[in-house]
Amino acid sequence: MTLSDTPARYGLVSRLLHWGMAALFAAQFVSAAAHWALPRENALREALWSYHTDLGITLFFLVLVRGVWGLMNISKRPEQSGRIGTAAVAGHAAIYALMVIVPASRILAAAGSTRGFSYLGIEIFAPRAVEVAWMQVASEWHGEMGWVLALLVLGHIAMAVIWHRIVRQDGVLERMAG
Repeated sequence: MTLSDTPARYGLVSRLLHWGMAALFAAQFVSAAAHWALPRENALREALWSYHTDLGITLFFLVLVRGVWGLMNISKRPEQSGRIGTAAVAGHAAIYALMVIVPASRILAAAGSTRGFSYLGIEIFAPRAVEVAWMQVASEWHGEMGWVLALLVLGHIAMAVIWHRIVRQDGVLERMAG
């Protein structure tokens, strides 16, 4: 078992980052769905929402690590060819872009907010006396962009299961599953 990717399969680091982040993103989407769907002052809603920010920042760091790792291994990765390969590359690029943009929009807003920002109990940005309006603009789309990301992730899962596993039976899912 190799740490790095090969043309035949993804390496241990890529697979751990992929599946670990998949589990964390599932928890993140559940917290957002509960926040949206459940009434205020609901204990479950509040419990799930309580980890949303810290989990989002953790995922942001993991996305950056995964991006650097992916770029270091790009020439070794299994090949994507044809129209489906081009669509897969575009889909992955959109997912990665949103995995960076969605949390970055909230971090920027937090840096300019009157509430401040902490990560795992450590203050990162102190509260400002006056909110910086331009820093809040992108965060107005944070939730919507998060749901677009969730839809892209569902499409990613559907393509892996339906197209690669059932239709083509080409082993793509197995290369990522180990």
